Amino acid sequence: MRILLAEDNPSLGPNLKKSLEKYHYAVDLLTNGEDALASSLSTPYDLLILDVLLPSLNGFEICRKLRDHKRTVPILILTALGEVDQRVTGLNLGADDYLVKPFAFRELEARVRALLRREGSSKSSLLSFLNITLDTATHEAKRGERLITLSSKEYALFELLMRHPRQVLSRTMIAEHVWDFDAEHFSNVIDVYIRYLRNKLCAEGEPNVIHTVRGTGYQLKEPEE
Repeated sequence: MRILLAEDNPSLGPNLKKSLEKYHYAVDLLTNGEDALASSLSTPYDLLILDVLLPSLNGFEICRKLRDHKRTVPILILTALGEVDQRVTGLNLGADDYLVKPFAFRELEARVRALLRREGSSKSSLLSFLNITLDTATHEAKRGERLITLSSKEYALFELLMRHPRQVLSRTMIAEHVWDFDAEHFSNVIDVYIRYLRNKLCAEGEPNVIHTVRGTGYQLKEPEE
């Protein structure tokens, strides 16, 4: 899942980015409101975390402009402005949740998971396909009873596939949701991680469920007979 974090605090922003990445999210950090708006209009983010007091364009204005453009991406407002009127303003402009600084990171991460789950096809933290399961709360992946250990990028790729079973995912869509601004979006990088994931899912001779759609991308679907 790919997140845009708009936060201009020179210590909080990088710390939140690093902490969220430990939970397997791809995070783009921006410190300017105009840049955050432009990026959120051009990139299919799964979630936006917006500070209110941003240079050039505040978080409330970003939220309003996105909703005016009919963008339905979940928005979490993150700010030191804790008065009731401020919270109501943010929610009335289309924000989905509101978290007041200072806060515990585990609360932020729980709210992020809740918002992403709300947008997904399942309200549960457990994603399943055939005998494969992924718990997005504990990050535990299994095939049958076998635990599967995944790297951060393998997990992010696996979660994207599990959230879109039987759907053909293009390399562009995979890159946009799994990698951030700092990544090299080359097709061979995606191919390498698909191979890593296949090897782990089929480590004990199980049939392959990640299929290559030639010239397009990949699809999680039932094994071919």
